[in-house]
Amino acid sequence: MASADTSGTVRVELVYADAPHALMQQALSLPAGATVGEALRASGWVETLGEALLQTLQPALWGRVCGLDTVLRERDRVELTRPLKVDPKEARRQRYRRDGIKRAPRA
Repeated sequence: MASADTSGTVRVELVYADAPHALMQQALSLPAGATVGEALRASGWVETLGEALLQTLQPALWGRVCGLDTVLRERDRVELTRPLKVDPKEARRQRYRRDGIKRAPRA
């Protein structure tokens, strides 16, 4: 398991995709013991994205939902995730109702 380097800092990466192919990424070096909330404030994304939008986003570490008070470790990846617009199972049902079973064209 990686730990903080000798200077007492941890390097982390923040990631947010507000639309397909529109990725915001930022690498940060923070004091050891920094939290997800502190990383967001240090990144400047609170001002860039706006407080209202940040309230709707859920922070996650490597895809696992976490809280703003979660302590970061060396090389953590903090992701800001949007809520799902539709349940994936329901989306598949809707596509099947709309498209049915695709058949190969006859030769």
